[in-house]
Amino acid sequence: MNDRIARGERREPSFGYERGERHVDGDMRLSPDDRPTRFQKAAAQPEPSRQLRNPPKRDKRGGGSGGGKRRGRRRRSLLGGLFYWSMVLGLWCVIGVGGLIAYHASQLPPINQLTVPKRPPNIAILAADGALLANRGETGGRTVTIGEIPPYLPKAFVAIEDRRFYEHFGIDPVGITRAVVNNLRGRGGMQGGSTLTQQLAKNLFLTQERTAARKIQEAILALWLERTYTKDQILELYLNRVYFGSGAYGVEAAAQRYFNKSARSVTIAEAAMLAGLVQAPSRLAPNRNPDLAEKRAQLVIAAMADQGFITQAAAKTALTAPAEVPERVGAGSVNYAADYVMDVLDDFIGAVEGDVTVLTSIDSKLQASAETTLVDALSAQGAKLNASQGAVVSLAPDGAIRALIGGRDYTKSQFNRATAARRQPGSSFKPFVYLTALEKGMTPDTIRDDAPVSIKGWEPENYSRTYRGPVTLATAMQHSLNTVAARLIQEVTPKEVIRTAQRLGITSALQPNMSLALGTSEVTPLEMTAAYATFANGGQSVLPYVIREVRQTNGKVVYARKAAGLGQVIQPQQLAMIDMMFYGVMNGGTGSKFNIPGWQVGGKSGTTQDYGDAWFVGFTAKLVTAVWVGNDDNSKMKRVTGSGLPGEIWGKYMKAAHAGAQPIPLPGGLWQGAPKTLGDGAPVAEVRQQEAPPPTGDRAWVPPAPQEKNFFERLFGG
Repeated sequence: MNDRIARGERREPSFGYERGERHVDGDMRLSPDDRPTRFQKAAAQPEPSRQLRNPPKRDKRGGGSGGGKRRGRRRRSLLGGLFYWSMVLGLWCVIGVGGLIAYHASQLPPINQLTVPKRPPNIAILAADGALLANRGETGGRTVTIGEIPPYLPKAFVAIEDRRFYEHFGIDPVGITRAVVNNLRGRGGMQGGSTLTQQLAKNLFLTQERTAARKIQEAILALWLERTYTKDQILELYLNRVYFGSGAYGVEAAAQRYFNKSARSVTIAEAAMLAGLVQAPSRLAPNRNPDLAEKRAQLVIAAMADQGFITQAAAKTALTAPAEVPERVGAGSVNYAADYVMDVLDDFIGAVEGDVTVLTSIDSKLQASAETTLVDALSAQGAKLNASQGAVVSLAPDGAIRALIGGRDYTKSQFNRATAARRQPGSSFKPFVYLTALEKGMTPDTIRDDAPVSIKGWEPENYSRTYRGPVTLATAMQHSLNTVAARLIQEVTPKEVIRTAQRLGITSALQPNMSLALGTSEVTPLEMTAAYATFANGGQSVLPYVIREVRQTNGKVVYARKAAGLGQVIQPQQLAMIDMMFYGVMNGGTGSKFNIPGWQVGGKSGTTQDYGDAWFVGFTAKLVTAVWVGNDDNSKMKRVTGSGLPGEIWGKYMKAAHAGAQPIPLPGGLWQGAPKTLGDGAPVAEVRQQEAPPPTGDRAWVPPAPQEKNFFERLFGG
């Protein structure tokens, strides 16, 4: 056999007996000699003696010591391999995750240049008494500090959104693990593992998309926030940036939106409802789904008590007296006033860089009264009369806007008819024609003929289709006679009437035609009210204003209105005359039903020929108010006149506004014309005045005595 080995021949295994011998004991083990070594030399290895005929018995438990060692080595080799490859795989995972984080971190601005973006400024608009009218800006409310709100308000957010807020470093592995476990078990619905810091990072720097990239960047930014700011600073930033639905960003805006109060005044129950709201603002909004909002608030209260933020007694009280969303009363008319404030604010302070407070001239009670009066009247009679819209403007005689109603319901239409809608004023424009005539030398006792008239093909008629014959100017205005107004504008020319109207505050373009006497050129309610204020304040032209003061949050005044006017634009004698004519309208004329007992009241109604617009404009020494009623599409109303529905609205509102106030006479007084008679004793008003034929074209009637030039004429010439 050794010879075979030396010759490199194949060697058969030996079982310890020679060829031909019978295998007796069944021993199948190989002899050590039967295992050739690669470098074994046959001549140098003596053949060992064959002593394997009686081999040792196998160990029944282990199958032999040699096999047990080999299997042990195989097990150790398998475990070692698993450990090795696990380490390799883990290392590559770490490298991959690190690379992924590094990539997404590179998409962010450099950390050393990262800053918290400025919160969009809020404009808090206050009434004259300091009450909040509205907030304007992207956030819907001003910034608040942790120190000025109840301590349970921020704790409510910590309790329900991030109970380990004061323990983690921006990312909460414990919270993430808990959320995953609860989600797998299906406990309490789907839960998120984002911390308040992560939510803040998302609100400040990122979009709302749900992607892995955004979550990685969110975690990176959360770590930066935790390193840069204290916990209270992070919580304060969060409370002022989180979205609560309905356009409200921050707790102050949300408290105002849902509870009509400042965040400084919310109760525990209200704080819990606000904290519960941020999970799903649309679904949990208390004004839409009060039941769901209340259930969520109960969870917040329980969490606050469980974590020791409130006592069990306080929790019980909050649960038994849940938060209630007050019903919003009215049509939101304060928003018309707030919109007008925003329209003019830039003219006074320029671009708004930070939160500001705007103190206005709006009287909250008058604003509410005007809204209620207009809405109730249109609700009761609008459908029957085909009148769908209206506007009310009320000024103090110095031009301060006390009430401004731009429409029937702000939630349905934000178009401000009080400031932007140009409509034909009808006969309410006639006072400018009469004032021009008075300034040309006429008096309220001047006689003109109320009879059919034709001016270059234009043939105006009275509303009643009847004629009175010779009448005084006072009588003509008292009964709104169209023919007399037409004769007067022909005498004084349309251009002079336009100059008078503009001098008193009309800024809209007026057409220089004869029909201007009947109010065919369009104006806004605000313009008409401002012009009529001149009749109420002693003849001073005014600019209507709504902003009194603007302050920054630190108290610095950036704008304060100073008393200013355009000077005297109506001379005292003519003012007393025109006011006496206005007074006659309210005493025996078209406005007699709306007079205010004890007060000197002036007013004038206006109706367009096709019943598209109806006005009533009037004044006392305390208040000047214009009411317009019509339709946005200019469709006809059902015979609505200025002395009808608009007059009723005006009268009800003005009487309420003057209730309990001491009557004040008009500053210019009322003209007292001495009765004059002719030789036969007949009163002048009953005798037709002899006069030259009226001029034709635009040639003005020249008064017998020159009049003193007014302020604008002295300033600009003419």
